Amino acid sequence: MLLPRHLLFLLGLALIVPLAHAAPPAVAALPENSVYRIPALTLRDQQGEVFAFDALRGEPRVVGMFYGSCQMACPLEIEYLKRLQHAVSAESGRSIPVLLVTFDPARDDAAMLRKVAGGHHVQAPAFRLARPEHGDEGMLAGVLGIAYRQLPGGSFSHNVKVSLLDAQGRIVASANASGALDRAFVEAIVALCAGH
Repeated sequence: MLLPRHLLFLLGLALIVPLAHAAPPAVAALPENSVYRIPALTLRDQQGEVFAFDALRGEPRVVGMFYGSCQMACPLEIEYLKRLQHAVSAESGRSIPVLLVTFDPARDDAAMLRKVAGGHHVQAPAFRLARPEHGDEGMLAGVLGIAYRQLPGGSFSHNVKVSLLDAQGRIVASANASGALDRAFVEAIVALCAGH
């Protein structure tokens, strides 16, 4: 028996409407030890793009901190990270994104970040220099094990440490980002990228 056309339409509508109102898939909760749990940390990169720190979940990355007017340690850190990216790419055929967050947001606006990025020939999104728009860069530094303090002349005393985060923001390995590449750190990145 054939159903009238309007009944077929209503039957089809009854099947489609519940699908349209279905809840979107839930985002898995972050692990307790994820650095992405830092509350309300919003960043702006050298391209002027604003993004939430926790929006970076989903792929491994290397994260550290710096400040734009640094004349010694931070330029070495950026060059170290460029060598690191090259080594990881050569060994794994994959790239590892880098995020460096300034602990001097009062002076490091997007223009300053662009100047530093241009001077080192790095580009977003593979290599992001960012400033906090909202949130606490000190909390990020504490979680990453980065110690810094401002000196009377406006420069900073700080260590140069970078951390490898897994896709959920857990710290897998850390390295001193100056001098020769840390082979164990490179191997940890290659292994994590292979398993991702």
